[in-house]
Amino acid sequence: MNEEVKMYMDEAKELMQNAIVHLENELAKIRAGKANPKILNDVLVDYYGTPTPLSQVANITVPDPRTIAVQPWEKSMLAPIQKAIMVANLGFNPDNNGEIVRINVPPLTEERRKELVKQSKGVGENAKVSIRNARRDAIDEFKKMVKDGLPEDVSKDAEAEIQKMTDSYNKKVEDILIQKEKDIMTI
Repeated sequence: MNEEVKMYMDEAKELMQNAIVHLENELAKIRAGKANPKILNDVLVDYYGTPTPLSQVANITVPDPRTIAVQPWEKSMLAPIQKAIMVANLGFNPDNNGEIVRINVPPLTEERRKELVKQSKGVGENAKVSIRNARRDAIDEFKKMVKDGLPEDVSKDAEAEIQKMTDSYNKKVEDILIQKEKDIMTI
């Protein structure tokens, strides 16, 4: 296979893989009824005037399935951490006992579970769109290369290979979404 064709195939594969990684990161933020420290990944704390990720100013643990404990490395950070969690609008009411900020994760209602499944599917659809865009971009490049002298059968083989790759990554997205839906709907 032509070296340039291979380069575009590898690029498409990398973009598709990035879509899967992004999907997994986004789904980790959607809570499934049990405590998950990844829910706090996007929380930024005002650390002496600088917005800093919560994980860089505190230790985040899950002592039991319904609680997330945030222990700051400096006691003076308790109030800013509590405020940052409230401002992040995650639906939690953090409790500060003077040493640790505790977050009780309430059980999900059936209605909320269905909303979260819907949200998960939306994130999954975005991943599929990214995968299809990577396929489209690669196929467009192959068509340009045919105009520049690439044999048409090589282009068709590459398009078939890209389609197989796209189908494979779409299947991965579906499998991830099925697992997430199972996690969310399990009480």
